[in-house]
Amino acid sequence: MTGTVIPDEIHISEDSSDLNTSTLINSFKEKYPCVLEHHFQDDLGFRKCKILNESLKFCGSDYIIFLDGDCLPTRHFVQDHMKLAENGYFVQGRRCFVSIDSVSDFLLKKKSFLRLCLSGKINGIFKGIRLPVPIIKKNANQRGLIGCNWSVWKSDILAINGFDEEYEGWGIGEDSDAASRLYNLGLIRKFVYGRAIVRHLDHPVLIKDHLNESLKRLKLTIENKKIRCLRGIEKER
Repeated sequence: MTGTVIPDEIHISEDSSDLNTSTLINSFKEKYPCVLEHHFQDDLGFRKCKILNESLKFCGSDYIIFLDGDCLPTRHFVQDHMKLAENGYFVQGRRCFVSIDSVSDFLLKKKSFLRLCLSGKINGIFKGIRLPVPIIKKNANQRGLIGCNWSVWKSDILAINGFDEEYEGWGIGEDSDAASRLYNLGLIRKFVYGRAIVRHLDHPVLIKDHLNESLKRLKLTIENKKIRCLRGIEKER
């Protein structure tokens, strides 16, 4: 498709172990024009950081784009992230939200994105539209740090030892922790509107019963200007 850039490799990181998923991914491998790998682990609760760290060990590219499984990238997604890549920065893209009662129609192409916008089924419409010229804010703020749509040089994510596996349980903290450690390393964020867009497929949410503990851990990372986590790609204790 015009304007589409194919990534050099795709790594699917699954925080569970499902035979149906593995079978489906394996059936795609011969059809894909790039490397397609599936990394998975036993389902012992939410352990996103652990499987991401495991997947990072197999990434051969110099630049890595992170995308959550409940988000659909737009056609220019990879191209936009690659054009935004710059030494000394990581890129934070934005997302709009497809209403939970419209997800099925959207996935089955019964209703277009435009139609859903006109019917009020898209939240954060501005963040879901590709603009003629992107709006880029360069900062080191906590606001807007999300793990579903961002990119970073592999050397930088390795320098902070990847994701902190002390974060377990669904919800909040682990992505902000990684970004905060990148700030502490000296990086600046490109906070981007109008490029590198994903559309989040709304779904029921889980209980954030670990929230207070995660926020305390994140606060310490920020206050202590921590760069490397102890339980990351490399286990330092």
